[in-house]
Amino acid sequence: MQTEGVDARRAVDELKELAELTGGPDGARRVAWTEEWEKAREWFRGKLEEIEGITEIETDEAGNVWATAPGDSEKAVILGGHIDSVPNGGWLDGALNVVGALEVMRALAPRQRPVALRLVDWADEEGARFGRSLFGSSATAGILDPEEVRGLKDKDGVALPDALAEHGVELDRMNESHKQLENAAAYLELHIEQGPVLERMDLPLGVVLGTFGVERHAVRFTGQHAHSGSTPMDVRRDAFIAAARSAIEFRDDARRRDDVRATTGFVNVSPAIVTAFNGWCEMSLDQRALDPEVLASMLDAAYDATERIATEEDVSVEWERLWRIEPILFDEELIGLAEEAVNEVAGTSHRLPSGPLHDAASMAPLMPTVMLFVKSLRGLSHTKDEDTPEEDLELSVQALHRLAVKTMDWAR
Repeated sequence: MQTEGVDARRAVDELKELAELTGGPDGARRVAWTEEWEKAREWFRGKLEEIEGITEIETDEAGNVWATAPGDSEKAVILGGHIDSVPNGGWLDGALNVVGALEVMRALAPRQRPVALRLVDWADEEGARFGRSLFGSSATAGILDPEEVRGLKDKDGVALPDALAEHGVELDRMNESHKQLENAAAYLELHIEQGPVLERMDLPLGVVLGTFGVERHAVRFTGQHAHSGSTPMDVRRDAFIAAARSAIEFRDDARRRDDVRATTGFVNVSPAIVTAFNGWCEMSLDQRALDPEVLASMLDAAYDATERIATEEDVSVEWERLWRIEPILFDEELIGLAEEAVNEVAGTSHRLPSGPLHDAASMAPLMPTVMLFVKSLRGLSHTKDEDTPEEDLELSVQALHRLAVKTMDWAR
């Protein structure tokens, strides 16, 4: 089904063009604050400059690129995404957002609109070089603390402020980009799902309810290491065993709940030699849920499990919070409009949460926000094996166009 004025096939071809320009045998190379990223942005800016009706293309104080097509009102509907990638990333993560939005701008910018339509390419969504995700969007949202990131360095020892300066960005002025949101009425974002839900349901598209809240901790068990040959099993104080039992408890608790996540990502042990059991073990726990009460319940259950297991294994346990973010729910009215758009182009829709964070999470506290998901084959992302059927990519661009039209009418 074609949507008037939108050449969704062209968007897919341009995604391939971008992949050819800034990719290789190992995947995408568009890491933010690098030459490859700048090459991708120059390509993208060239595409924007060709569109009739776009009157301004600018780079703000945070390094975000904005294109504006004015409307009858100063209110603006924003289409957002990011062209940067992780190292050896996929051809769709981030790129689909901005290339799909580019095609929507081609269709709508030359026409009269009740409100302005804007496209933003956020700087450094991935945080791949310096470890701070949602970098540009959080600055524009006014929630980036320069002091918290000033000391960050990349793997080569380059300081964040120096890398920003090479690209014309001053860390202490990044939050001035907040003025870009003065007339913002809504924020829309298209993204690959990065998970297996839509594929398992044999659906091309879905509507995102919001982004999971996250509780991320380091959990450390301390016992006493000793010789693996001379120490009887019933007197061991094995910190690794306590951690392993806890990891299983975390997993099983999540399995008993509806649509939550619990992940043990790293495990470090000491002394880590073959002839001794480990007297110290550190592990990570990443818990995610859309309901804040459920997330709190998961954390309480994890605390209780580690205390019980530590007692049973005769070890001590301590927790350190590494990071947390509250669940972020998207706008109910926009969710309804998004569902209409998906149903019109695909015949059916499904509502689902997002486990990964997106720039939409920075915008949602400030304005009505919603996201569309398109299926990811095998749920893979952040890898060169990332893929989505091309016919589904075309549907996603058509759905974004329908959603933009509906949202502009809603925001008038």
